[in-house]
Amino acid sequence: MNQRPQPETALTVPSLHRWNAVFWVLLGVVPPALAVADAPGTTRLPVLGLLAVLALSYGAVGLFPGNPALRPRPYLYVLVVGLGAMSYLLDGSAALFVVTLPHFWIYTAGARAAIVLSGLAAAGVVAGNVVRQGWGGEFFTGNVIFTIIGYAAGVLIGLGVRHITENADERARRLSAELEETRLRLIEAHHRQGAADERERLAREIHDTLAQGFASIIVLAEAAGSGLATDPGRSGKHLLAIENTARENLAEARVLVGSAPESGVAAGSVADTLRRTLRRFAEDTGTRVTSELPDVTCDQQTRIALLRCTQESLANIRKHAAASTVEVVLTAQPYGIELEITDDGAGFVTEDSHGFGLHGMRKRLAELGGELTVTSSVGDGTRVLAMIPTDGQG
Repeated sequence: MNQRPQPETALTVPSLHRWNAVFWVLLGVVPPALAVADAPGTTRLPVLGLLAVLALSYGAVGLFPGNPALRPRPYLYVLVVGLGAMSYLLDGSAALFVVTLPHFWIYTAGARAAIVLSGLAAAGVVAGNVVRQGWGGEFFTGNVIFTIIGYAAGVLIGLGVRHITENADERARRLSAELEETRLRLIEAHHRQGAADERERLAREIHDTLAQGFASIIVLAEAAGSGLATDPGRSGKHLLAIENTARENLAEARVLVGSAPESGVAAGSVADTLRRTLRRFAEDTGTRVTSELPDVTCDQQTRIALLRCTQESLANIRKHAAASTVEVVLTAQPYGIELEITDDGAGFVTEDSHGFGLHGMRKRLAELGGELTVTSSVGDGTRVLAMIPTDGQG
């Protein structure tokens, strides 16, 4: 994971920098400049020149933090010297020192360096004031006392702010780590869900294609075996049907393993596809099949879903219903396409049916926004109604 470049200091809140710059100019630079406006040139020019140096240095570090000419640590040395010189020129610069104190905490990486450098600046301010007054003058002037109090208060406030900031940074790092861990867990969960969905899809495809084909082969093989002695011609038809079913299963298997580009469903209209399926079912089982299959327009996914529902319904009829008649009706409605399959077989209790076939049909239709309705009762046959919404084209 890419890491953001670390700041040079702990106190790098942009708003703090901006407000500090405003206060430093208004309360630190402007008052001394106004104070020497009417002073003799020997005082005014050195003070204004020194203020200009300090302001330009601060601007270089604040506006261009990566500049090679003046780095943060050398800038703080300039402040130490400049504040001492300003104290000498103005006979005290405690106010400028106090408003400059945040710079020592902003532009140092550790609290110890900030305390030491701001202490040197305080000593410079006191020294400049003492030298200005001479060794015989009063030491504890208002500027000296204000400088010492300001330094002590600055250390306490700086330590407090740095502690708060470091705690906030630690919480931010902890939160970032937790978010990254959550992101990785979500990716893993999505991967597992995708794998589970793919397994379910493959299971449904195998059940709707290969499993039904093998079941048909078994039934045809039994019929062919029983008729070899009495009806060789019919057994030959059964063997031919076994061959065709095996070829279809082979094609479906190639599709499932990805060696075939399409769905395994032959191209053509949905009505033609269903007619071929019903014709094969009638030939294999001898069941009477009637159908109303008008040409309707639908996309490939809808056509596959309708075919799979038909194949699953016919497989259930073959295995369980013992029906003599099957009727299939395809209808284009304004809201979608309906496929109705009814038989006169044994029927069953729908509430007791938990087979994979019906579940797979419902799942397949639900993926297209459709639904499956199964109506049946013991002895009264079964009605399966599949509905898939379309754009209203029929």
